[in-house]
Amino acid sequence: MDHMTNQEYGAYVNAKSKPSPLWKNLLWAFFVGGAICTAGQGLLNLYRYCGLNENGAATAVSVTLIFLAALLTGLGIFDKLAKRAGAGTLVPITGFANAMVSPALEFKSEGLVMGMSAKMFTIAGPVLVFGISASVLYGVILQLFFRA
Repeated sequence: MDHMTNQEYGAYVNAKSKPSPLWKNLLWAFFVGGAICTAGQGLLNLYRYCGLNENGAATAVSVTLIFLAALLTGLGIFDKLAKRAGAGTLVPITGFANAMVSPALEFKSEGLVMGMSAKMFTIAGPVLVFGISASVLYGVILQLFFRA
């Protein structure tokens, strides 16, 4: 293997790896992602029925989905579902909650502060930095070029 070219190595890897069941994976992702979104819509309808206004109900749905995804991650259920559903579990809010909790659980043996609290942002940190930086940049552009 030390003397293989990139093309030979690629052919070797392709010969050894089993083919991915593309359509099965697509269906799992579609149905699990759809189920998460449907549950979110159901929660929105429930919270609105209970008397919350649109903004309050949307906030309550976000908090509920984050809590459930974090809880299921802590119990080890979310990861099992994600192995099966793949991208279907990456509906932004549930995937983000999973990305926050997973590293914290992985490093809990290092202690509360240096393990769980510090490692919680190893994956989500860059996403937060990019999101905040992009929103500031977009805000500046809007103020400079599109003032009302």
